[in-house]
Amino acid sequence: MKQAGKKAALIGALVSLVVSGSALAEMCYDRSVQGHRLVVDSHLHFQPFSGPHLNHQVLVEYLQRAGIQYANVYGIGQTRIEDWACLNGGDCSGNTVIAPTMKNDFVNGVNMNAYPRTAVQLRASMTFPDLQNPEGIVDRMAILDREFPGLFQWMGEANLVKQALFSYGHEAATLEDIANWAPFMAKLAERNMPLALHSDMGNDEDDYGYVHLMEAVLEQYPDNTVVWMHLGTSREQDDLDPAEHVAEMSRLMDAHPNLWFDISWNVLYDGYFRDANRRGPYVEFLNQYASRILTGTDVVASSYTSYNDYLRALEQNSFINQYLDKRAFRYIALGQSYFDLLDIDDVAPPVC
Repeated sequence: MKQAGKKAALIGALVSLVVSGSALAEMCYDRSVQGHRLVVDSHLHFQPFSGPHLNHQVLVEYLQRAGIQYANVYGIGQTRIEDWACLNGGDCSGNTVIAPTMKNDFVNGVNMNAYPRTAVQLRASMTFPDLQNPEGIVDRMAILDREFPGLFQWMGEANLVKQALFSYGHEAATLEDIANWAPFMAKLAERNMPLALHSDMGNDEDDYGYVHLMEAVLEQYPDNTVVWMHLGTSREQDDLDPAEHVAEMSRLMDAHPNLWFDISWNVLYDGYFRDANRRGPYVEFLNQYASRILTGTDVVASSYTSYNDYLRALEQNSFINQYLDKRAFRYIALGQSYFDLLDIDDVAPPVC
């Protein structure tokens, strides 16, 4: 019984995936015992596209139960604006319009201030920017800072180009739009705030037709940290050649040292990672650039989102981690890249 008790105590200590200081950092993480789930959900929408959101405390309880230790609190970069009236018994007829709004950020800010101490460390993100109409972004940043001092440390997910919204009034940002980002990009650089962008690389008819837009951002704003969501993929593009895709991403990573990628969203699991014939180039890419890779679930938490829904997304978005080498696993699955990006003092343990 004493031996069993000692073993249980050791496993209990190892389950603390992220450790502060140097004492516990010397204990290694055993993937064969502790699994390969991510512990930092850097891409989580606490607000849905439409309808009521999941209770803030309930979602935080989901995270805690699942072993998440850090999370970014996103709103949503687009909202069905007519739903605001519909939900209160108003007229739901008419054309559907989706547009960025500050509403989500205010709701998240109020909730985070109401429940400031949680077992999961949360960081708020500004998701209001309309990148096609950047005038006023700096003023709106100031409003959030005034209402919620020190709370917002991130910006995004914002849409550079998202084809899924074209039928709802969204358009790709133009080169002229991008040039007009200068005022708010200067503020972000000054504050070391990352900008997370949804930017489709292209579609199945033109694999890389929109890449020039992201290149324009990277070339014009080299001092800004830009996180490219979903490895640039989308539902409109599920047949990329993995070797070509990795070559394109590698080219951009080598040319732009402040470019990061995120590997959230089950579109990557469905189309690329779970297929053994397509997985290899991505594992090599993630191993090489691990210190600039972030992970998350991309769950959009409506009131109907269950714990099992979150857990399913967590499992799918953690799937690729089991194939990573030790260094990449530590940076990606155990969150060291996230800690480094945000200058967080916590240290991910070494991998056995």
